[in-house]
Amino acid sequence: MTVEYRWAEGRLGRLPALAGDLLNRQVAVLVTSGSLAAVTARSATATVPIVFNVTDPVRLGLADSLSRPGGNATGVNVMAGNLGPKRLGLLRDLLPKVNSVALLVNPTSPVATVQIRDLEEGARVIGVQLQIFKASRKDEFAAAFADLVRKHADAIVVAADPAFNDGRDQLITLAARHAVPAVYEWREFVDAGGLMSYGANLKDTYRQIGVYATRILKGAKPADLPVEQPTKFELLINLKTAKAPGLTIP
Repeated sequence: MTVEYRWAEGRLGRLPALAGDLLNRQVAVLVTSGSLAAVTARSATATVPIVFNVTDPVRLGLADSLSRPGGNATGVNVMAGNLGPKRLGLLRDLLPKVNSVALLVNPTSPVATVQIRDLEEGARVIGVQLQIFKASRKDEFAAAFADLVRKHADAIVVAADPAFNDGRDQLITLAARHAVPAVYEWREFVDAGGLMSYGANLKDTYRQIGVYATRILKGAKPADLPVEQPTKFELLINLKTAKAPGLTIP
């Protein structure tokens, strides 16, 4: 069996061409990571099986339902975006006096509007001001942080997005440089020095993707494989990072 890779870091605009290249090679299964890649693959083919890890595949049009996807795509609903309000609430628990929180979002993401809406509602419920800052590439991160500092944001929620995963180290460095407490989606951010994360275990989701890809290669149809959902969520805090700005962990 041959495995073909196409990496789109910093080249998200080329995703349709990358998907087309793989399809021209007559691959048996397309495995994608992130909402934009999955939506692009689904737009490129309605027949080649697709295995994804995304947030809310039904809303994205990738599946008819979680229990019966119904088309050529299935995978894992990582619920990363759905947990945005929970991350905001945990940040408020850590910083009870916070008044203004920044949300860093990728405006090119298919779920950006939903992420903003959900966080705005979450901010309203707990009584904090939410300011929206946008970046889609690594070279835009520094300007976004400079802007949120000028506008006196007390902390930041980094939205779930592959572009932010790719720029993890830069985001962590900027948060430390500006002394802005930040919460992220994956534990890998905390392992790399980020303050706090809350979400599913990313490695577990990729393992499940591998299981589904194998089953499809053995003859299973995506339409008959229910979309999996995480059953375990992790809250991690980097105590060393928390000490730098003098935070006290409740």
